[in-house]
Amino acid sequence: MNQSRMDYLLKIVNEQKKIEVSKLAGLLGVSKVTMRKDLSELERRGLLRRQHGYAIINNSDDLSYRLAQRYEIKLRIAKAAAELVSEQETIMIESGSTCALLAEQLGKQGKNVTIITISYFIANYISQYNNLHVIMLGGNYQPDSQVVVGPLVKQTLQGLRVQRLFAGTDGFDAHQGFFGNDIMRTETVKAMAQRAQQLVILTDASKFIKASLVQQFSLDEVDLVVTDKGITQLAKDSLSSHKIQVSEV
Repeated sequence: MNQSRMDYLLKIVNEQKKIEVSKLAGLLGVSKVTMRKDLSELERRGLLRRQHGYAIINNSDDLSYRLAQRYEIKLRIAKAAAELVSEQETIMIESGSTCALLAEQLGKQGKNVTIITISYFIANYISQYNNLHVIMLGGNYQPDSQVVVGPLVKQTLQGLRVQRLFAGTDGFDAHQGFFGNDIMRTETVKAMAQRAQQLVILTDASKFIKASLVQQFSLDEVDLVVTDKGITQLAKDSLSSHKIQVSEV
């Protein structure tokens, strides 16, 4: 399945919520056999579900649902971020859908990379790639987000030092910076940032519209933002004024 067909397929399923496989095949101009193969691959990757001749969007509470939203944009961001990572590098990756796609891209590129993460979702998502060495940080487990948080994570981090932390975000304020929607997870990623020389935010432009619950990073703490071309001029001006590099894909 080529990338453009997969992007269009996901776009249709996300819009329709539930659609017949035969109708989907007609819309994409492929045979039912090809469509079933495509859907099987996307189901294997957790991007949708199949049920009695239909393709169905994931439950909105499922992490895989968020992975499929704005998938083509997130994938472009992930590919751009993956180019920053060198062979044999050790990086930290926080959590979230775009971060998961970054880890997958590193696996597909065949780079031998060590990934330190708090996300069990990401660890499982990239388990097939033998070139990736995953180190899980331990702590209090949050089943909804499949991450670990809390003081044990912070304690483990004290002995670590890496070149880059890749983190997602839930919101933005032009004056206060980046925001998260979970207090414990936000505190944990702050501790991760203290152990990295460079902080890279991976986010689609929709997160720049408004702030979220709790401040995650001030503008002075962030080095690079990888996002899409939908970012607002206000956000770009704010980032530029604090000497934050912005990569639009």
